[in-house]
Amino acid sequence: MVEDLHLLVEAHPCPMSTCLVPAGSPCRTSSGKVALSYHTGRFQLVPSLRSELRVATPAVRQPGATWRELSAPTSSAPALDAEIRIGYARVSTKQQEIQSQIDALNAAGIHRLFKEHISTRVRERPEMKAALAAAREYRALGARVTLVVHEMKRLGRGALELLKVAEELRDAGIELEFLTGPLQGKHDPAGYGAALFAFFAAMAEAERDYIRDKTLEGHETARAKGKTIGGVRVGNEDMLAMALHLREQGLSLRDMASRLVITTGAKKGKHPSAPTVMRMLREHDEKTFANVEAQS
Repeated sequence: MVEDLHLLVEAHPCPMSTCLVPAGSPCRTSSGKVALSYHTGRFQLVPSLRSELRVATPAVRQPGATWRELSAPTSSAPALDAEIRIGYARVSTKQQEIQSQIDALNAAGIHRLFKEHISTRVRERPEMKAALAAAREYRALGARVTLVVHEMKRLGRGALELLKVAEELRDAGIELEFLTGPLQGKHDPAGYGAALFAFFAAMAEAERDYIRDKTLEGHETARAKGKTIGGVRVGNEDMLAMALHLREQGLSLRDMASRLVITTGAKKGKHPSAPTVMRMLREHDEKTFANVEAQS
């Protein structure tokens, strides 16, 4: 953590009944010494620190020495004038390797690191949200803040998602830096870098559309060759007959799945999924329609 992190904590008086120090001073112990760390109730008043288990008192506050009240901030003038570099690392699954991103971010001189294993398909990414909250707080103290990520896709893949992040950074006056990729370098979302960011965001969206289209084409080709898409077949004629009967009764796919039981294979005794039931009924309907067409 950055050395000036204590300024965020000390902007609030300590709410702990045995401390109650005013804003601007470190926490104190019951014996009248400067505490080695800030009391939990105090640093949790800072949104970006609510997930921390401990926030140490910096050396500048002389932890362990006799406590004395310091001058409280008397103006809203910036408390920081240095650049604060906040790193963000992300991979989609726990099986993916994240350490190379962390190593690259540390080598780039970050002061704080936020990391998470979460897909970009998830709308709410807690650590990304915390990183932006911390960045805004440092800006409120007057620091120049840069959000540093390894490459563009660590922030998101869709154009709308990427542009939403850029908008938040622009509104808060936070710069963005990519360590690798076509956007490598530092960019000011409020300056000429905004157009460049938008261009590559659109390219990312186009790339996702291309991958999706090629995947669907591959599925269609496989189906044309008689291959099954979507996992091992678990249905049989008896299950199909029961599914058709339940459909005639107007049951939903989920209710139908809960009443069907797999009788063979590794999943014997379990219920099929709703998508499996849907696929089974769809294949039946397609075959029935094809037979009717052939006879007409």
